[in-house]
Amino acid sequence: MASTNVPPPQGGSYHEFLPDLSIPRFTTMQKQNAHEYADAFKESGQPPWLHGLYLHWRDLLKEPFRGITNDGTVRDSLYGLQDEEVPIEEITAAANALVASLADGQRAKTCLHIDSPEWRTWSNPEFLLSDKGIRLDEISQDQRSLALKVLQVTLSPEGYEKAIGAMRINHFLGELVKSPTIMNEFSYNFVLFGEPSTSAPWGYSFYGHHLCLNILLYRSQIVVSPWFTGAEPNLIDEGPYKGTRILHREEALGLQLMQSLAPEQQTAAQVYKLLDDPEMPWGRWNHDDQRHLCGAYRDNRIVPYEGILASEMTEAQQNVLLGICEEYLLYLPSKARQMRLDQIRSWFHETYWSWIGDYKDDSPFYYRIQSPVIIIEFDHHSGVFLTNKEPAKFHIHTLLRTPNKGDYGMALRPLFAPVKQEFRWEGERD
Repeated sequence: MASTNVPPPQGGSYHEFLPDLSIPRFTTMQKQNAHEYADAFKESGQPPWLHGLYLHWRDLLKEPFRGITNDGTVRDSLYGLQDEEVPIEEITAAANALVASLADGQRAKTCLHIDSPEWRTWSNPEFLLSDKGIRLDEISQDQRSLALKVLQVTLSPEGYEKAIGAMRINHFLGELVKSPTIMNEFSYNFVLFGEPSTSAPWGYSFYGHHLCLNILLYRSQIVVSPWFTGAEPNLIDEGPYKGTRILHREEALGLQLMQSLAPEQQTAAQVYKLLDDPEMPWGRWNHDDQRHLCGAYRDNRIVPYEGILASEMTEAQQNVLLGICEEYLLYLPSKARQMRLDQIRSWFHETYWSWIGDYKDDSPFYYRIQSPVIIIEFDHHSGVFLTNKEPAKFHIHTLLRTPNKGDYGMALRPLFAPVKQEFRWEGERD
């Protein structure tokens, strides 16, 4: 796998970009709870660039799910059922304990059908745009512990640590802008799809600002896709969680790979030299996603291949690429993660590495790894709450998609044992 000698992150401090908290945006936000904040956004249409994107998302949701592809054609038979040694008994027990703790109203809002279209209504912004399930900062401490227990026993230990790190950094940002009711460690929703079971499919979504996880479980198999993880800033430098940092390995390994390529490979991989390049076609960049192509609601996007093939890299470079993939698969338990890495390696003949921006040590950048079985995106962003107008290394967005109907385990669902159609009442008719 990739070298563990990851260099320290570069790119300066976020402190010089702290916002003026006396402006109306923040003075208003500081007086609102999450629901008031979301309602005001929907009613006022402010900011217009984000509200316009929200309306576009609602249009995209009207389309039936097809899955992300590279050319518009879904490729079949890429995924199959397999024993990934997921501790399904422990996960199911944790989920049932949570369900048992819910009041009737909570249960009605939290327990949805396995095929509910609400699977697709997660999103990354701090606005509570899809209010389903339970929100962790609005329930009892005991219920919150039960919800986090589900997450903990589902994910790998290091994946759970990463998720908790994202949540704590979100809390840190809420403190920076004095809006803890909008952004805090527990400003995340949890919603179940299907009934927790050791033998039938079910799953859940855990989503909020800078952390969105969609998880499907079937017996001893798991799908964690799509997911989004971000941070602004990506380091807590004061308070009880000082030293918490996420997404720096994904950054360092990506830069290591790009810098290791031969000059002609770098030229071929660098599809745009500037992060907001005038050569980009309309829609390739927008204010929210910026360079990301596969964020929220983009379940059916066509993403053509770009860049260079992994099969044309040296063995050392391929190992760094796999190291990046391993970081992006960190949420998976170890056996499932290794099986996914083996699958990814088997597609190196159709795995593309692409880059936007410069690749000096202190340069912000975007990269993507794409094959028929995985899409990984990494992007340095300009400020949303911080005031940097240009992308900076302390604001990072990452995501993973499983193309060709792999998201939400859709490609696997036809392979699940069907619900029995036969029925007979064994009691007396009258």
